[in-house]
Amino acid sequence: MKGRTVKLREAHKAGSPALCSAVWGPGGQHVVTSSAADTDILIHDAASVLAGGRGLGSSLIATIRLHKDGVTALAVAPGPSGSLASGSIDHSVKFYNFPEGEFQSNVARFVLPIRSLAFNKKGTLLAAAGDDDGIKLIATIDNTISKVLKGHKGSVTGLAFDPRNDYLASVDSFGTVIYWDLCIGGEVRTLTRIAPTFRSDYSVRNVLCWSPDGQTLAVPGLRNNVVLYDRDTGEEVFTLNGDHEQPVCSLCWSPNGRYLASAGLDRQLLIWDVKSMLDIERQKFDEVICSLAWKPDGNALLLIDVMGKFGIWESVIPSNMKSPIEGIPDLISTKVPLFDDDDDVNDEKPSTSCGLEDDIDESLDYPTPVNHMRLKRKTAFNGDSDDDDLIHQVELSKRIKDKHKGRKEDAGNENGDSATSGRMVTARMQAAFQPGSTPPQSGMRSFLAYNMLGSITTIESERHSHIEVDFHDTGRGPRIPPMTDYFGFTMAALNESGSVFANLCKGDKNMSTLMYRPFGSWASNSEWSMRFEGEEVKAVALGTGWVAAVTSLNFLRIFTEGGLQMHILSVIGPVVTAAGHGDQLAIVSHASDCLPSGDQVLDVNVFNISEGTQSISGRLVLTPLSQLSWFGFSENGQLSSYDTKHRKSLSFNSSSVTARKSEDESHWVVGLDANNIFCILCKSPQSYPQVMPKPVLTVLEMSFPLASSDLGANNLENEFMMRKLHLSQIQKKMKEMAALGLDTAANDEEAFNIEAGLDRCILRLISNCCSGDKLARATELAKLLTLEKSMKGAITLVTRLKLPMLQEKFSSILEERMSNDRKIAGTVGFCSNASIMKDTPVSTAQATAPSMFVQNGKKLLESSLPKPNLVNQQSSSTETMKLEEQAGETKDRARKNLPAFTPSAKVTKNSETKRDRNGAYITAAADQNQKGATDHMGTKKNSMDECNQSEPQRPVNPFAKSWSNKEQSSSLLDSIKKMKVETEKVNKPNSLKLKM
Repeated sequence: MKGRTVKLREAHKAGSPALCSAVWGPGGQHVVTSSAADTDILIHDAASVLAGGRGLGSSLIATIRLHKDGVTALAVAPGPSGSLASGSIDHSVKFYNFPEGEFQSNVARFVLPIRSLAFNKKGTLLAAAGDDDGIKLIATIDNTISKVLKGHKGSVTGLAFDPRNDYLASVDSFGTVIYWDLCIGGEVRTLTRIAPTFRSDYSVRNVLCWSPDGQTLAVPGLRNNVVLYDRDTGEEVFTLNGDHEQPVCSLCWSPNGRYLASAGLDRQLLIWDVKSMLDIERQKFDEVICSLAWKPDGNALLLIDVMGKFGIWESVIPSNMKSPIEGIPDLISTKVPLFDDDDDVNDEKPSTSCGLEDDIDESLDYPTPVNHMRLKRKTAFNGDSDDDDLIHQVELSKRIKDKHKGRKEDAGNENGDSATSGRMVTARMQAAFQPGSTPPQSGMRSFLAYNMLGSITTIESERHSHIEVDFHDTGRGPRIPPMTDYFGFTMAALNESGSVFANLCKGDKNMSTLMYRPFGSWASNSEWSMRFEGEEVKAVALGTGWVAAVTSLNFLRIFTEGGLQMHILSVIGPVVTAAGHGDQLAIVSHASDCLPSGDQVLDVNVFNISEGTQSISGRLVLTPLSQLSWFGFSENGQLSSYDTKHRKSLSFNSSSVTARKSEDESHWVVGLDANNIFCILCKSPQSYPQVMPKPVLTVLEMSFPLASSDLGANNLENEFMMRKLHLSQIQKKMKEMAALGLDTAANDEEAFNIEAGLDRCILRLISNCCSGDKLARATELAKLLTLEKSMKGAITLVTRLKLPMLQEKFSSILEERMSNDRKIAGTVGFCSNASIMKDTPVSTAQATAPSMFVQNGKKLLESSLPKPNLVNQQSSSTETMKLEEQAGETKDRARKNLPAFTPSAKVTKNSETKRDRNGAYITAAADQNQKGATDHMGTKKNSMDECNQSEPQRPVNPFAKSWSNKEQSSSLLDSIKKMKVETEKVNKPNSLKLKM
């Protein structure tokens, strides 16, 4: 059928196509139009427009000229006293009285043009969006921005509030649709690139709109059609396919939700009967229709084209069809749905803004998602007969009844806070995945495993698959011959020793297979496999001498490399993924169902396979509304995770860093080290790489999610945080090694290099603080310096900058540290219980040589033992020889610009070295003095047993790296010579007395 032609009249003059808007007033008595080509907002009398009076002046009520640039969006609040809102290219949103058009207020917190506006059902909230980063929710009671919703990557061009006030739907210029939960103020669902993109054409835009009952969301499709999506699940319900030859750019529903109007770039306007999914009316225009609005209480459609011409299509729906205003949904009704049982009547509750039990309007004739295909077949042959309506209602009744009951049961089982306890949980628990694997693709290769060592690929054929193992560095691993796969493996893990494969349940016996294949073995048949009937392998992992598999029955099965079943453990919940490194096995599992906000609740457990212990157990932290995308160990054995929001978490160190990303890219993580993430960049909409051509690894620099500093030194502050993190990691490692009695000397140089780099970063930050007049912050940074040379450099810096107060502060900090070091050095020189650190282990080794302290360029020789007496005169020469040897070693360290460790800091065979809180190295040595020996003051020393109970320690000044190599070498030799002279003076009279 074809109705009469709609005549359009000019409202706005445009030399070229521009985005125009048209909306109805609350009672349908007025219409408002605007254009991005001029600054005018025109309020018309609807009756005069329908009468077709000559000229624009016959229908014009008010003209508003307050914007400085073109008007791109209009919205009218519901209700008799609703207000008018307008958005413009001039970055402003303004409010007016309606229909008078008097200015009320201005919201000016935008930096880029506005593209879309929308009021909620009650008119208490206005959503505004455009080229700015985020959607701003404006409270109309005081015109303040109450919330900013961020998640879109492009300009937001369409907004629509759910009629039940539960959701806000938005669409951007890339065609991505996001559902926002108004109760929690967050993103609950994202539908990526489901709508067309109009590139740089600003005369049209992506739009969307909710059905009047709020059950479905209409969005323009990618195939010149209209797609309807379910309210709760976001799944596609059905599609309206008609005669549109180009993408749809405007949509609107009839008041009862029975009909839908769509306009496209092909200049056609179609009217759809949603029940039959057929277009029942159409119009062809000279220009593209860029805005549509159905009259709230009538059978009329307001439209405007890109050249500023508007009109009203009267009697859109023929009189022989159901009226568009018959059976309008009553969303605040408390009546029981038509097909509910009697016993459910008392349980029915009124609908609320965040409520669960939505009233079901029996007057709506279009089908639910389950029955739309059946309905389409019937209506195509039988038309719109009463018999079809009766059959459809009988079929629909069971679906509505079951759905309504299920919602009430879910509401009774759900516990939460007042804001979210009434909502049905729609978020799903994340499914299990294998790090480094990609989904299988028919006829194409896919990755079973991809890590920093190599990759395992597979390709399906008719009855089997072909598997290949490749190493990135061919010299690192052996050449592995291809393998024929008859099991259909879907996941794998790879390390230097071998590879493990697993598949999902298949066959009549519902059986899953686990197979291990070593790369080299002395035995001829070292490959083995295990089968699990009725139990499916979800994730696999490899380590040093062990193979692990986690199954659907929440079993953790651990095997040896030879296939011996060693352990069978229970996992607390459904597994998400697993990873192995050396002796460490990490398992991620669900701790509970998803939170009402949609957040995943995950636990991580780390096992030491060789010791048979569980070393770590705790919660895995993810970014809100994200999922785990990668999990594993770094090259140095640091357990890490990476989520879909591009945040990396260093597990159990309370640290989070983010990878710097660009728009329209997803990161498929391969591995990481201390500073970088190694990944493969995938362009949207792809989220994983292809095997061919061979993917290229990209290195992404990690950074902390720091706030924007008032110094403007974000890079320096990020470097400061990263170095602190690395220093804490190596200090923790050294502490663990010391607790196990292992030698930490190999890590001392690395720790010092990190400390030196940290000091350099702090000095640059101090310079920035001085330039920015942040003297208090500069003082705090100075207290973090560890080396004396760095501290003196900071004093020199503030002196050159002519900051005497800061110079005094820094000098006092240096003096205080030097004083503390002297006190510690003087205290530990005596064999006293009160002078020994509590954590120092007792040693019975021979005494070490004297310690050398260098402070402010002065050489101080202090002995960790009393001066030699008659009993130990022979040991004096031996100690002197030891001191010379250690002095030589100290000179070598000085040449390498290492910290000025004392000669006693070189650990002897039976001595132990520790660090104090200032970074100094302390050596605990045993006192070898015999009982009854006297010190240089002639007083009696404690017995050897008493000294063994509390070992003397020798701390070293942490600022001892302030002299040149030349000075250090000469001072040490001079000190040795002086000590020889003093020793000879003491030993000579003692020797005479011994002869007498």
